[in-house]
Amino acid sequence: MDELTPLMDAPIPGQSLTAEIGSRPWQQPAKFTTAEEALEHYATRITNPRINDSLFDALEMGTPVASIAEIVVQNGAMEGMHTVDVSILILPIIMELIAYVADESNIEYSMGLDDPIDQDKIPESKIALAIKKARDKKPDTKETEPVMEPKEPSQNSGLMARRA
Repeated sequence: MDELTPLMDAPIPGQSLTAEIGSRPWQQPAKFTTAEEALEHYATRITNPRINDSLFDALEMGTPVASIAEIVVQNGAMEGMHTVDVSILILPIIMELIAYVADESNIEYSMGLDDPIDQDKIPESKIALAIKKARDKKPDTKETEPVMEPKEPSQNSGLMARRA
């Protein structure tokens, strides 16, 4: 009996992944319920000189304004400051506020929206590479090779028909 006792004291699998309902920030009502309240909160923080140093460092290192703003609002939603829909509403304003603060301090920055990716346009270099690969794989066909003729479909030629 004494040998089994330590085994029964082990944690239940998945116990570390559970928490009491309501103990997480996102399970509580948001601190700021409107976009205006959340924007006021972020405006005071972004214009704070103590925070500006790290913000300017990130901008000078080449981090786009769009990425910084997305991180800020997503973090606020995860901490329960506001809801995700408020994040979506205030994101463009936060981007403009960060750009304004950078302009006032003569910091060069990238908005991160300069070159949108066009999914329908394939670069000519990729087309040329694909053609080259296709030519390398396909040997020259000679007239002496037998030509495959298509078979006549049998009477049972449906999708689920048996093949002979």
